[in-house]
Amino acid sequence: MIAVQAALSGALIGGLYALMAAGLSVTWGALRVINLAHFGLILVGAYLTYQLTTAWGVDPILTLALSAPALFVAGAALQWAYDRLNIVEFNSLLVSFGLLMIAIEVATQIWTADFLQIAPAANPYATSALHIGPIALPTSRLVAFAFAVILIGGAHLVLQRTFAGRGLRAFAQDRTVAASFGIDHRRLGLVVGGLAGMSAAVAGMVFALGNNVAPSHAYEWFGTVFAVVILGGIGNMLGSLLAGLGVGAFSAIVSVIWDPSYEPLVLFLAIILALILRPRGLFTRRGAA
Repeated sequence: MIAVQAALSGALIGGLYALMAAGLSVTWGALRVINLAHFGLILVGAYLTYQLTTAWGVDPILTLALSAPALFVAGAALQWAYDRLNIVEFNSLLVSFGLLMIAIEVATQIWTADFLQIAPAANPYATSALHIGPIALPTSRLVAFAFAVILIGGAHLVLQRTFAGRGLRAFAQDRTVAASFGIDHRRLGLVVGGLAGMSAAVAGMVFALGNNVAPSHAYEWFGTVFAVVILGGIGNMLGSLLAGLGVGAFSAIVSVIWDPSYEPLVLFLAIILALILRPRGLFTRRGAA
């Protein structure tokens, strides 16, 4: 029963990993930008949730009404800069890492390097849980799972069923051919960058629901989020969701049946094995471009 509890709780927190990975995955897969500044946007989203909830007493989820539009603009502005400066894929890794350092330093100057947490009186999600027999599912993790399913599932449908989604996939596969069919890659890139920023706002809000917030967290997200992106398949929204849930469940089970200190080792050994067998990602169809 302990293993079942761990697996379910881990899968639910995997929704947070999926939310963090979704924006990074789509910009990397479709726009050929490895946007490490995305982690900085997540951090800012978490701090905005903390600040708005603490200062104004707003429900943490409702802070998205301000943080999501703000980070949409920030994400679109970043993509505009990458595009105008002709930042190619490898260079984007270096440039965006520098931007991430700036975001972390700005957050440190504004909110300090201390661990900050929303007071329980203003954050009912942190202390409540859904009980199913002997199994308790924390509300904050249920919220993460719900947002991941709704947002990533919706993004997957848009990519598969709409003209804009098909245009984005065409652009990702062959920019020259896509442009010859009238696809405006600059405008499409701005929208995708903005939506990635909005996903960072949601991920930051969900993180702040169940965790304390500190600038150093941006570094801690690297390994797990990149694992989700790679395992799910770069640019694969549904794959990011499934990989996030799988990584969360697997990590939790390893921590329970073995030792929490071995969890990163076992996780990344499993990732290496998975990539040897499926180098394009576990949830990418064979032969897919």
